[in-house]
Order: sequence, then C-alpha cells, then structure tokens
Amino acid sequence: MASTKIQELLADKAEYYLNHSSKTIDKSQLHIPSGNAIDDVWMSSNRNIQTLRSIAALQNHGRLAGSGYVSILPVDQGIEHSAGASFAPNPIYFDPENIVKLAMEGGCNAVASTYGVLGSVARKYAHKIPFIVKINHNEFISYPNKFDQIMFGTIKDAWNMGATAVGATIYFGSDESARQIVEVAKAFEYAHELGMATVLWCYLRNSGFKKDGVDYHAAADLTGQANHLGVTIQADIIKQKLPTNNGGYTALNFGKTHKKVYEELTTDHPIDLCRYQVANCYMGRVGLINSGGESKGASDMAEAVMTAVVNKRAGGMGLISGRKAFQKPMNEGVQLLNTIQDVYLDGSITLA
Repeated sequence: MASTKIQELLADKAEYYLNHSSKTIDKSQLHIPSGNAIDDVWMSSNRNIQTLRSIAALQNHGRLAGSGYVSILPVDQGIEHSAGASFAPNPIYFDPENIVKLAMEGGCNAVASTYGVLGSVARKYAHKIPFIVKINHNEFISYPNKFDQIMFGTIKDAWNMGATAVGATIYFGSDESARQIVEVAKAFEYAHELGMATVLWCYLRNSGFKKDGVDYHAAADLTGQANHLGVTIQADIIKQKLPTNNGGYTALNFGKTHKKVYEELTTDHPIDLCRYQVANCYMGRVGLINSGGESKGASDMAEAVMTAVVNKRAGGMGLISGRKAFQKPMNEGVQLLNTIQDVYLDGSITLA
C-alpha cells in the first residue's frame, strides 16, 4: 500500500490511480527501469563506453540513485517563457547558482538548463551534479511570435563545461520540424561521439492539431508517434507531456494509424494512455520521463504526485518538473521534488 502521504495527495482518486490494472499492453512486454539498465538494455546498443558511463551517471545520482528512475530539474523557461514570466514569482532564480542548488538540495539526478546558466557555474558544480545542457530553444521574443527551435551553442561547448548529457527540443508537426530533426540528429550523433547522453523534448506544434475546440497536442497517439521519431534519432531519454486525450489521428483525419491502437492498445485511463507512450519508446528500452507542467499554486504537489504515479505505473522512467519547484520558496521546491521521488522509492507502487 502506498504511503499515507501519497494516498492523501491523490485524495478520492487514490484507488483510481493506485489500483488500476492495465489490460492493454502487458507489463511483461516492457523493459522496466532498474539499476541494471546498462547491462540489461544499453549494453546491446551501439552507444560507446563513454556514453554508457554518462547514462549511468544520470541514473546513479541523487535520492533515486541505483533505482533506474530519474528526477530531473529543468530550468530553460527563462528563454522559452521569458525570464520575467518564469522568475518573477521567485527572483532568486535569476541567479543560476540557485537553480543548481535547488537541484542538489532537492536530491535530483541532474539539472537541465541553458548554456548560459550551466556555463556560469560549471567550474563549481559540474563535478557535483550531472549537467544536461539544453542546446536549442524557441527564443520567443520575435514579433509576432513564432514557434521554432534554434541552436544556441555547440556540442563541443557543452562537453567543455563538463556536461553529462545534452537536451534538445523538436516541434514535431511544425513547418520547421524537418530542419530540426536533421539538426538534432546530427547534434546527438556528435554528443554520443564525445560520450554524452542525449535527452529529447518530443513536443508537438501545429495549429491544425486543434479541432472543434479540442486540443490534440497531448493526444496519446500523436505524442506516441513523436516519441517513436525521437528514439529513431537515438535519444537516450524521451521527455513528453502526460497524455490528456487520444484519437488525434482520427479526429484530424491525417497520417496513418490502426483501429487496434484505440480498441486494444489504449483505454481512456491515464496510465494506459501513458503506457502507449512508453511502448513507442521501444517498449521502454529508451526511458520516458513526463513533464510536470506549469505551476498552479496550491494544487502543485497533488498534480506532481499524480503525474509521477501515472508515469511509474505505466512503465516510465521518471519525472522532469521545473516550474512547480522553482516558482516557490526553495524549501517548498525541495519538498515537492522529494515527494515526487518518494513515489519512485515506494516499492508498493508497481507497474499496472
């Protein structure tokens, strides 16, 4: 039975999330996160020795060390959402050192941020916590706004500052996605040559993904395919939003899908929808981490725990939560990160 705190945070939905038994993709078909993932999964791959060591470094740091699960603090929102929108709620995070301190005090496996943030404190902290350098961003100050990911530095820069991994975003479905796929694939290839792990933010961006008042940007079938494209260019970890619905392909009447995706491989339960995302990450060979989403104040802790429970029980690898942690006093951010980690440390919360 899950801890009392976790059950209380899930409130009247505790049984819905904790006791669900998935009848879609059987858990026996999944590669389950574990402390032996390097030997059991990655040893058969084409990743070189240095990259395997970097993947291990990510998995063997912080409170979740050795579990196979990861808890990552991502703070690249100063570019993606503007520094003012991101840090005004808690101005101490205009100082990059506090971002790294939050990740360390919060027991995270790694901190993910920009070239500028991590480079400004690299000599002091790169040997104390794994760095994930985010190599591209939507600069979001051009007017009118446009949705494009552009490179902000080089892979060699990330390596020089001691990064364990690099991260990138592709806006799948956007007008610029073909260029982004090529850019990121080449960047990831070079990162692997230098021995760094790779993390891909697999997001969808296209106004056509909204129809009849329904937003399909987080549909399980569309995000699942984005994940599948991400692992194809050899991301070692996939970051994706938790599914909020399904049937994007059928509602929008484009692309190709199969009726079994909706009749047998998914249901409307969040855990089953997330499991379809995991399946598209080579049945969990490549770990799926779900994002924590925006901060909504008092409900942040409950929402973060729900996301963690769904991710873990679906077969995911962990959570990457930023705004919910850094847009509040540091001690509260640490508490939120630790509570997320408690879900993955709780042996009674098992695969559905």
